[in-house]
Amino acid sequence: MKRVLIKVAAAIALLAFARPHPATSAAEPVCRRLTHEDQGYTVCTADLRRHDIRLFWKAKDGDPYGGFRRLLPEAGPGLLAAMNAGMYDPALAPVGLYVENGRQLKAASTAGGQGNFHLKPNGIFFIEKGKAAVMETGAYLKRRPKAEFATQSGPMLVIGGRLHPKISEDGPSRKLRNGVGVKDPKTVLFAISDGPVSFGQFARLFRDALGCRDALFLDGSVSSLYSPDVKRQDWLLPLGPLVGIMNRDGTAR
Repeated sequence: MKRVLIKVAAAIALLAFARPHPATSAAEPVCRRLTHEDQGYTVCTADLRRHDIRLFWKAKDGDPYGGFRRLLPEAGPGLLAAMNAGMYDPALAPVGLYVENGRQLKAASTAGGQGNFHLKPNGIFFIEKGKAAVMETGAYLKRRPKAEFATQSGPMLVIGGRLHPKISEDGPSRKLRNGVGVKDPKTVLFAISDGPVSFGQFARLFRDALGCRDALFLDGSVSSLYSPDVKRQDWLLPLGPLVGIMNRDGTAR
């Protein structure tokens, strides 16, 4: 009887060891829907302990991807989610700092001007040594991180737990919007609204619902998402740089 009990205990222990931990389950969805202040959003979470975040601008032939249709075959099955990664010019080139695979392809912009990008402070989302951050552009340039990936956009939405000082609580401008926030150096949250929202609503999503002390607006109107989890694959206007959440082992899940 003692020998039988030992075998049963060993079998139970083996099953417990083989069962994936809920926090790292391969079946756990990356993107989910949520509602905040009566507005709908899709939020995609990258856990840098098991995911990689990559930026994509130009395909192998040197032309911009322009959207998900062309990105998907080159990115492969490991692409779990993607969205547009910042503002761009008519040639689909980033308007500010852009770093891909450790190479700076566009320099940071500190120029003034009209539009959301120039609503200072703007900021930079970047990955450095497996850790993520969102930082005001001036602070980034002063620190000069050795980023593997970086994209500049604006305005900042949340700065050190506070809303951007020039964003009104609920202004009249309402558009489809997407952005990125960092909860901690290993947890990155990308969000896109289901419909038109104000800057104030969008900023509070990151601060109050997602717990991000720093968050950056990526773009509006053209905001697009690829996510098998929520069965969404947008085909809007041609897009500039894209950001993707990649499964580290290269598989679809």
